[in-house]
Amino acid sequence: MSRAEAEASAQLLGSESISDKQKCAFLKALADKGETAEEVSGFASVFRSLAIDPMVSDFAERGVDVCGTGGDGFGTFNISTTVSFLLAASGVPVLKHGNRSITSNCGSADLMEALGIRLEVELPVHRKALEALNFTFFFAPAFHPVFKAIMPARKALAAQGQKTIFNLLGPMINPARPKSQLMGVFSKDWLSPIADALQALNLRSGMIVHGEPLPGSRLDELSCAGVNYIQGFGSLSEESEVLDLASAGLASCEASELKGGSVSDNLALLKDFAEQKNHLMPQGLRDSIYLNAGAALYSAQQVNSIKEGVQRARETVQSGALEQWLEAIHAFYKDL
Repeated sequence: MSRAEAEASAQLLGSESISDKQKCAFLKALADKGETAEEVSGFASVFRSLAIDPMVSDFAERGVDVCGTGGDGFGTFNISTTVSFLLAASGVPVLKHGNRSITSNCGSADLMEALGIRLEVELPVHRKALEALNFTFFFAPAFHPVFKAIMPARKALAAQGQKTIFNLLGPMINPARPKSQLMGVFSKDWLSPIADALQALNLRSGMIVHGEPLPGSRLDELSCAGVNYIQGFGSLSEESEVLDLASAGLASCEASELKGGSVSDNLALLKDFAEQKNHLMPQGLRDSIYLNAGAALYSAQQVNSIKEGVQRARETVQSGALEQWLEAIHAFYKDL
């Protein structure tokens, strides 16, 4: 489809006048054909325009989002969420957008709730959170009312094991529209198309990443296990490569070191990491957090290389800033 046709289709999907049967047939046909970068950016553009505006454009100008599409089935610890906290603790505004996980034992929203972050707050609280914490979370159902008309079709297709364009769109329709982004995808086939789509949405800088921690496995983020692929966009559009861990100053690890568990398990791992006790978190998982943090800082134009970003992230933890930041969360939401 042309960009205009994709935008018109997205508008129709959000309409109550189109039956769920028609929506299912369209989404399945689109997936069977194979979505293009132009179609994905057209859909993303429409759903960004229909989202509720949180009114934090000044933070968005220098802010970043770090997230993945999900759907990789690998069961890692909450690496992207921890990276978001780490960036915020280092002084970078993080405008995180997401939903509850369907396939994970401990999704991003679950871990945030366990820390005391409220998923749904009044709009002015987002600005206050950014001012106090350099962080806020936009809970997708609260910002995309149009999705109510699409949800029945999505659920019906998901029950059949059918992926659709919506498996890609979540990280692309952040209502705050941060200018930089580190986005993980569940298949390396999507690296270039999603980079092209985000470029078309006028983001300033960022990278699309994909990992294969074991042969035949897939990961919607970077790790120190297996092979990592990156594709830059915006000011980083020349970055397109298989990532060399040594160039980031890190060593490889076993894929088993990346695994997460329940909400309580992952909360304990996060605190172990922040407090630098190193009793629970394997070295490979710690290094994988630093790798993604380095890539996120580079995506946000805060450093000149992933290696420099890794060092800055490590210094943030070693200084105690992350531990203090996690404590500040409790005080902020308690006083609301």
